[in-house]
Amino acid sequence: MTREKPATHWWRSAVVYQVYLRSFADSSGTGTGDIRGLMDRLPHVVDLGADALWLSPWFRSPMHDGGYDVADYRDIDPTFGATSDALALIDRCHDLGLRVLIDLVANHTSTDHAWFRAAVGSPPGSRERQRYHFRPGRGEGGEDPPNNWISAFGGPAWTRIIEPDGTPGEWYLHLFSEHQPDLNWECPDVVTEFDDVIRHWFDLGVDGIRVDAASALAKDPDLPSVDLDLSRGFIPRDWPGTPFWDVERVHDLLRRWRAIADAYEGNRCLVGEVVVNTPDRFAAYLRPDELHSAFAFDLLHSPWDATEMRAAISRSLAVVEKDADNPATLTWVLSNHDEIRHVTRYAPTVARGGDCTVALDIGLSRARAALLLVLALPGATCLYQGEELGLPEVLDLPAELRRDPTFHRTAGAVLGRDGCRVPLPWSGDRPPFGFTAAEPWLPQPADWASLTAAAQRSEPTSTLALYRDALRVRRRLLGANDTALRWRESSPGTLVFDRPGALTCVVNVGAEPVVLEAEPVLLSHHQDDPMLLPPGCAAWLGWQRTDEDGGAPPSPAGPASTV
Repeated sequence: MTREKPATHWWRSAVVYQVYLRSFADSSGTGTGDIRGLMDRLPHVVDLGADALWLSPWFRSPMHDGGYDVADYRDIDPTFGATSDALALIDRCHDLGLRVLIDLVANHTSTDHAWFRAAVGSPPGSRERQRYHFRPGRGEGGEDPPNNWISAFGGPAWTRIIEPDGTPGEWYLHLFSEHQPDLNWECPDVVTEFDDVIRHWFDLGVDGIRVDAASALAKDPDLPSVDLDLSRGFIPRDWPGTPFWDVERVHDLLRRWRAIADAYEGNRCLVGEVVVNTPDRFAAYLRPDELHSAFAFDLLHSPWDATEMRAAISRSLAVVEKDADNPATLTWVLSNHDEIRHVTRYAPTVARGGDCTVALDIGLSRARAALLLVLALPGATCLYQGEELGLPEVLDLPAELRRDPTFHRTAGAVLGRDGCRVPLPWSGDRPPFGFTAAEPWLPQPADWASLTAAAQRSEPTSTLALYRDALRVRRRLLGANDTALRWRESSPGTLVFDRPGALTCVVNVGAEPVVLEAEPVLLSHHQDDPMLLPPGCAAWLGWQRTDEDGGAPPSPAGPASTV
């Protein structure tokens, strides 16, 4: 099955399917997903209706942080295959009409990177050490870290090395794990190296780059301590400004990379992971000469509450609506490889007898409603592998099997991200559910048999069927529609908005059923009365012209009212 590639500025409205490669499909019997396994399963992505793939890091790595500790940015890790496999995948995706985005992990390297090994083996002040942030410690013997910065993975952001002569020496900065030393972007070597890395992958045919931890790259060269309450943990969206996050120098780098992308044919794009304190700071990353798009995390972090969800959407859209001539856009996301899967996140905790259980049936219904919500919003959408199967977070992984450095650096106080990275269930009635012929690198729940892709493929009411239908209808109605969202007044507990010329989206976030007062119902995910929307459900309605469009206005109460 071959489709035409999306048109110019394809990234403005694309549906991107995120592949966490280790957990997608294993072709080699190692228990870990690989490139050939992904190629074997590409029909699943095409049938779903995605426009692009975003791949987690596939570079050579010791895998202390799942590939986000890169030892060589130009080589494929043997766990995943070879460079020839990567090139074959890019070509096959293009044949199928899929764009390909890869991760650029530019804040840090692995401690196994040749640069870091050279730095540890060189004296203080050397060129090799200037590529990272090496500093002497505080205290009489340098036994204390250079400042009070903390790691996003728990504990201090500094680790002390042993110098070549065997004595305790300088400290190096790592905002993430001790296996991920931060690069010094004031060093010309670093700047020119990553220019070349970006060109290398664009030359090999990738269509876009997702900039990992974009707001972390630049640091105040003085590395001063901060006057913040760091006891609450690493929460940059709550910090008004620090010398190690959202530092102005980062915009010079993004402008440099944008110029590189713009020099290539084929509408190459840069998508940023941007977590900052205010909408104005977020908007700076989307200036016309910086990122093409950035993930809109406000909605992901909102609870299942109509008022808060509407505020998050409006706040995010305001960022890209300020400049009508700027083609930058948002990429909406509900789950990813770093977040609790939204089936579980939206599920309430229910007391049954003396126990509390997570009501996953409610969470799944809400997750299906949230899909229709985000697909109707202006901009692009990123779907995380397995959400089309309705997978929940795996909360009961044994401690001895967990791999996330967050879990280990916090002595288990923070479970970390393993629960959303459990390998996908493809077929069969027991683990490994067609993922591998071996033992999966993380265990799958035994009760996932009904959630496999094979079990859902021919079931018209399955979550997989809803995703396929929703992407098909979205492509037909919104593929070339660039109109802004227009909110409608509606009953408490509901979200109702128009995409003029295309559809009206109604989401019931409340506790009571909602009567739909307009027809036709284009798509919904419940099977009862099509004009009665239960709690935790959503529907797309045929767009109704209003006075603003020169047509008949809706009823004063809007197109939805509670029973």
